[in-house]
Amino acid sequence: MAEKFIALNGENIGKEHICCAFSDKKCNAGYELKKEWLAKEFDNGYVFRRLDERAKVFIEYAPAEKAWLPVVAPNYLMIGCFWVSGQYKGKGYAKALLQSAIDDAKHQGKDGLVTVAGTAKLPFMSDAKWLLRQGFETVEKLDYGFSLLALKLNPQAANPKFGESVSSGLCDNKEGITVYYSNRCPYTEYYVMVELAKTAGNRKLPLKQIKLETVEQAQSAPAPATIFSLFYNGKFVTTDMSVCLDSRFDKVLK
Repeated sequence: MAEKFIALNGENIGKEHICCAFSDKKCNAGYELKKEWLAKEFDNGYVFRRLDERAKVFIEYAPAEKAWLPVVAPNYLMIGCFWVSGQYKGKGYAKALLQSAIDDAKHQGKDGLVTVAGTAKLPFMSDAKWLLRQGFETVEKLDYGFSLLALKLNPQAANPKFGESVSSGLCDNKEGITVYYSNRCPYTEYYVMVELAKTAGNRKLPLKQIKLETVEQAQSAPAPATIFSLFYNGKFVTTDMSVCLDSRFDKVLK
């Protein structure tokens, strides 16, 4: 199955697609921003591997020390986005992509793999139940809905842990809506800057949009979801980007 996958790099990213939002015209700017983000992160060991078709079947991972997540995991590989959608489910692609990451970790002498997931299923987060069936273990939980999962290759290695910045589930701004986001996802730029701005305006709610633009900012973010995290009156609410839509905001917030 290995021949079905392609790894993006600085040479081919200009002509290859990145799975998400490739046909969503309103997210064109975000799509290009994600490509720009990837091009920079390749120099930090970032890997984006996908099915060599026009499909949403891919895995992203990086050395945990360079990952855009508030997690302490020296000598681990950090899995970021990992998605197999639609007709491609149930065909072994997820296991093959995960195995490619495991093989990379072994080749690099890493102690294991680590990823952030929802304790219960969270939008834009990996499927914890599936990963646990593949041998991952829960090494830490946050009481507002996140779990840290690890697959150890070195049983003697220390467990990864969440950074101190995410312990409370609170952010500094206590008035109205605060959203932290990054260009790790091609959808965020449009939904945060356009749809959420309209939604907040319709409700006359204060809105603070905070883009994470460096790995240092991401590693000190107040929630483990650095693609998109929405807070209301200082308290974490959701990773669900559909909350940006006027028709969904009140339902998701409740």
